[in-house]
Amino acid sequence: MEQSSAAEIPQPQAAPKKRSKVFVIVLGLLLAGGGWFGITKYIHSQHHEETDDAQVEANISPVISKIPGYVAKIYVKDNQFVKKGDTLLVLDDRDLTMILHQAEAALGTAESNLNAAKANSNAASKSISTTHAAVATADAQIEAAKVNVWRTTEDYKRYANLIKDHSITQQQFEQADAAKQQAEKQLQVLIDQRNQASTQTGVVTSQSNATSQQIGVAGAIIKQREVDVENAKLNLSYTVITAPEAGIVSKVPVQVGQFVQAGQQLFSVVLNNDKWVVANFKETQYDKMKEGQKVIVHADAFPGHDFEAVLSSFSPATGAKFALLPPDNASGNFVKVVQRLPIKIEFTNKADSLIQKLRAGMNVYVDVHLD
Repeated sequence: MEQSSAAEIPQPQAAPKKRSKVFVIVLGLLLAGGGWFGITKYIHSQHHEETDDAQVEANISPVISKIPGYVAKIYVKDNQFVKKGDTLLVLDDRDLTMILHQAEAALGTAESNLNAAKANSNAASKSISTTHAAVATADAQIEAAKVNVWRTTEDYKRYANLIKDHSITQQQFEQADAAKQQAEKQLQVLIDQRNQASTQTGVVTSQSNATSQQIGVAGAIIKQREVDVENAKLNLSYTVITAPEAGIVSKVPVQVGQFVQAGQQLFSVVLNNDKWVVANFKETQYDKMKEGQKVIVHADAFPGHDFEAVLSSFSPATGAKFALLPPDNASGNFVKVVQRLPIKIEFTNKADSLIQKLRAGMNVYVDVHLD
């Protein structure tokens, strides 16, 4: 009985724990801070477009050999600054020097052939004059011979009439007949000589024409040999490779004695001129962006420094279209991927000394002001 009465005695209840005010305050501050951060980011996003997919760009000129050859000397080292026209390296020029000498010798031979052709042409021209004079002389002699034939023929006719009545002796008649035949044969000889002179004139004229053509051929060969000489000089000049512009040389992987091919890129020169930024924005960010908008660039290499810039131009196509293997969505299952559009951004504050410290390929963060 005593045990049951003791169990019926009510026990005092424990007092409820009071909530900590510190927790409530911290929770409130977190909610307020998160809301303020979200609102700030939303307002900022309405007036700015940002991306960290951006890099510094610069003009990079490849150093390319225009001719094959062995490297004879190297005048630059890695990361060396060079001026425009400075000699970077020299190729072995002995083979090309011999080719130049051969071309010059061939040019001299062609010039000698031209002089010989001109001399032959002059001789042919004089021969033509001589043969023309011979033809003219033969014509005059023929005319004289014709007169002689006429005279002897008339004498022969008179003597023929006189011999009939025995007014002259037989000897006188025979002498007249012989004179007539001699005159006729002399005329025929002169005619043959004149024909031969005319034929000789034709031959000499043909030779003169052929010689004139040889002059033209020799002149054309001279022009060809002159081109060969100029080409040999040009190739010889290619053995000295110079800097196209002022800039900084990249790593120089070539060595003395190494054979290089024509068109082979040896190394590069990063030109010492303006730098710019290429930022790859998503196509969903493209709507409100336009040329001339203010841009603030932050470089990872110089945290906390604002580079002033301006949006310069937009690429005519997305970066994927310029890839080595551009996507072809019609060739298989289509999966939509947000494309990025390269945008060129140029620095505006040329007095900023840190711009010259930027190097091509450095990562930057870009903030475009849409207002």
